[in-house]
Amino acid sequence: MRIGRLYFINKIMLQHGLDELIPSRWLPWYARAMRKLIFWIPNQHKDKPAGERITFALQALGPVFIKFGQMLSTRRDLLSPDIANELARLQDKVTPFSSAEAEEIVLKSLNVPALDVIFSEFEKTPLASASIAQVHAARLKSNGKDVVVKVLRPGIRKTIDADMELLFTLAGVLQKWLPDGKRLRPEEVVTEYQKTLVDELDLLRESANGMQLRRNFDNSDSLYIPEIYSDYCRRDVLVMERIYGIPIANLDALFAQKTNMKLLAERGVEVFFTQVFRDSFFHADMHPGNIFVSTEHPENPRYIAIDFGIVGTLNQDDKRYLAENFIAFFNRDYRKVAQLHADSGWVPSDTNIDEFEMAIRTVCEPIFQKPLAEISFGNVLLQLFNTARRFNMVVQPQLVLLQKTLLYIEGLGRQLYPQLDLWQTAKPFLENWMKEQIGVAAMLSKVKDNLPYWSEKLPDIPDLLYDSLKQMKGLPIQMTRGQQELARLQLETAKANHWVVVGSTFVVVGAILPIYTLHWTLPVTSGVIGLCCWLRGWRHSHPK
Repeated sequence: MRIGRLYFINKIMLQHGLDELIPSRWLPWYARAMRKLIFWIPNQHKDKPAGERITFALQALGPVFIKFGQMLSTRRDLLSPDIANELARLQDKVTPFSSAEAEEIVLKSLNVPALDVIFSEFEKTPLASASIAQVHAARLKSNGKDVVVKVLRPGIRKTIDADMELLFTLAGVLQKWLPDGKRLRPEEVVTEYQKTLVDELDLLRESANGMQLRRNFDNSDSLYIPEIYSDYCRRDVLVMERIYGIPIANLDALFAQKTNMKLLAERGVEVFFTQVFRDSFFHADMHPGNIFVSTEHPENPRYIAIDFGIVGTLNQDDKRYLAENFIAFFNRDYRKVAQLHADSGWVPSDTNIDEFEMAIRTVCEPIFQKPLAEISFGNVLLQLFNTARRFNMVVQPQLVLLQKTLLYIEGLGRQLYPQLDLWQTAKPFLENWMKEQIGVAAMLSKVKDNLPYWSEKLPDIPDLLYDSLKQMKGLPIQMTRGQQELARLQLETAKANHWVVVGSTFVVVGAILPIYTLHWTLPVTSGVIGLCCWLRGWRHSHPK
């Protein structure tokens, strides 16, 4: 199965001429020779531009590759505009499956004989089609509200399982043979990626994620989360409030309505850090196809987010280390950044902190005091990866989703307002968060949170105190008894050792005596005495 899938992937890439996009000087001679030998798979898209070929190839390969293309589409600093524009089609313009299949899945999942039992209207042509599911517009019969019905692609699990099986094989090879294999931990990274993809296939989980995010940002001026109609949600069907907004990638429309782009970009950073540090629950699939801007109050713009299949969480330790790293980074305290990495175990404990600090300073110092438009994050990332390799920095699989989301956020910020000062926007938020975690206010907050639990246990405290004092009163007697018992056991052990040594001596003597011309009774008697001594020693070591 893996060999067949690998062949299919290579076939798709060759059919779309992706091999021709790689400069020949980068390919070893045997790779060029192999391509000529596979003459039966010609390039069928020679007349199409590179971006279109890459997009069609990723689309043909399925959801795992489409997700990769979606992330690439936000990195216009790394790709040419024509390729980035074509890859953006993967966000919501993937080839749809038939409306008949969609209707059949809805009927079966909701267990109704006809769609008009629940919907007064149901559009057969999908509003959008992505890698995992497609969306149809509808109207609820019960309240007349406009909704969208998200339907999972039929047979999608089988395709994803095949791709993940192949990725695990490749990860195993990389981990074994690459010099940095163990440090990069590709198998653990693929495991995290598999978990997020499998979670995305359960629309009940997505509906729960959406409801949690909606609660977290209730009455927020920065982010709006549509209402989820949980009564009509199943594993392969989700019904959600239909939203009307401008796609975040439609810059012309945003400018036309005179959107405050600076405030919009700053709120994007605010929303991200709020989700990560305040809620420990963040939308981890924030590509432009999932983000809209409300048409109400363009001078005070608000984001609208959809598609909650992939969310990330961080534990308290990771949050604390990340926040401290960010703040130290913003303050250009590279020594603290280096020390935090060592304290958290992200680099080996024997790392030379002075050298590590200098390496971080060399990479990061040039990017400060610059707007996004003047920073080459591709170059920065490359230098950071080289630094990580040099100091054997271990990849943290639990942070992969966060890193991917950061790439999305930075890509969006670059498109919306290239002059955004990312450092000055994020720094106050993180400093306030740290103040809330440390100090008198944080202590009082924790006391307040624990007060109901303590008040519940308060009536039991006198009894617990009495029992503890009673036990402490009897502690000297128990300690004396324990010491006496320990002394007795030590004595028994000494006796057992004594009899074992004596017994061993008699057994050795009994084994030597037959050498001499003595009567047979002497060695036998010596051996029997030795065995009796051993038996007595065993009894002392196993008292009743």
